[in-house]
Amino acid sequence: MKAPGRRTASERKELLQVLNPATEESVATVPAATPADVDAAVARAAAAQRRWAAAAPADRARLLRRFAAVVDDHVEELARLEVMEAGHTIGNARWEAGNVRDLLDFSAGGVERLNGRQIPVAGGLDVTILEPLGVVGVIAPWNFPMPIAAWATAPALAAGNAVLLKPAETTPLTALRLAELALEAGLPEGLFQVLPGTGPVAGNALVEHPGVAKIVFTGSTRVGKSIMAKCAGQVKRVTLELGGKSPNIVFADADLDAAAAATPMSFLDNSGQDCCARTRILVQRSAYDRFMELLTPAIEEIIVGDPADERTQMGPLISRAQLDRVRSYVPDDLPGIRGKAPEGPGFWFPPTVLTGLPEDAPCAVEEVFGPVAVVLPFEDEADAIRLANATEYGLSGSIWTRDVGRALRASRAVRAGNLSVNSHSSVRYWTPFGGYQQSGLGRELGPDALTAFTETKNVFISTEA
Repeated sequence: MKAPGRRTASERKELLQVLNPATEESVATVPAATPADVDAAVARAAAAQRRWAAAAPADRARLLRRFAAVVDDHVEELARLEVMEAGHTIGNARWEAGNVRDLLDFSAGGVERLNGRQIPVAGGLDVTILEPLGVVGVIAPWNFPMPIAAWATAPALAAGNAVLLKPAETTPLTALRLAELALEAGLPEGLFQVLPGTGPVAGNALVEHPGVAKIVFTGSTRVGKSIMAKCAGQVKRVTLELGGKSPNIVFADADLDAAAAATPMSFLDNSGQDCCARTRILVQRSAYDRFMELLTPAIEEIIVGDPADERTQMGPLISRAQLDRVRSYVPDDLPGIRGKAPEGPGFWFPPTVLTGLPEDAPCAVEEVFGPVAVVLPFEDEADAIRLANATEYGLSGSIWTRDVGRALRASRAVRAGNLSVNSHSSVRYWTPFGGYQQSGLGRELGPDALTAFTETKNVFISTEA
């Protein structure tokens, strides 16, 4: 018989250490979920989901709007947590918390419009019904902990499912707080649960659990492939948002001043830790010198520092491991433009633009996931498209030109799921988001977001006498 308050080695939980990336100081420790915790959470979620799906659509919508309102009341608190655990600038963090609110509101609007169809057939009436999947597992990344978690959680709940959210090991605090706010708003116990833990333990248990009907994963292509293979054994539905190596194509006829001014934050936002970052800057050779003249001061003037400071434009990387990874791609002797970054504690790396590299250099084709971009010249439109598509990814990209015909041709030719012309905007919660090739599988957000969390049931009713 063991002493009260003592745990055996098998019962002792791992603690996740949460560090402030700007200071390297520990800000929290969080118990990591075990497979037994996941199993118990699935059972609670399944019971809650049945009651939730049986509720009137208007009641579900009302509760989701109340959840959005409670999040709105806590935007500043959530933003400060995000600054502390993820190193995001305070302006970005406020936007991220607001995005959770907006996604809940947007998804609530779809609850009462999740319509099936009536299909003309002979001999009777045929209708389709959209039914919830059941329990949905969401594995969220550390680069945008709040909004990407909400991309799946909000529409899944709206479609009548329960959600189990596993946040990244380094950024569990905002997820845990959102779960508390959901209960405060009146969502049923067990409907939305957060399971902090490691990928190999909690994440794997969620993926392999037979009671989980779908997995939504955002992260690396390598891990995404592994998850897809595990889901295949159960024919489990999966949505994957994976890596990117997105092009920023600048034609000679573009507004070069506007293109150069917009380029820094197209790959420095969130310190470059963004799958949509435009890290391959493709510039038509006849405009190359002028574009670089404009880009150089724009990079050098980026303010890197305390993410809680309202003036800061770029904060630290998430961890020591990520800092080491980024450094490995950028030897000191490579030519280019380098900005400034703080010295001392924190995971800091300066804004960096590399030039004079072959188009197949590792940092030109691999996802660095840091504040590093490569500039490559191209000759003409065909050459630009060739370079843009010379990657295994296909998530996002930008096209800068004053020629509408060229913009349309290039948009059709570049193999990517999300493109913008004379802009670097990739993500809006009311438009679909997802990638081609190694960048993922399926689409999130947009008008069809709820249907991704439903089964279509067909019912034929005979009218024959």
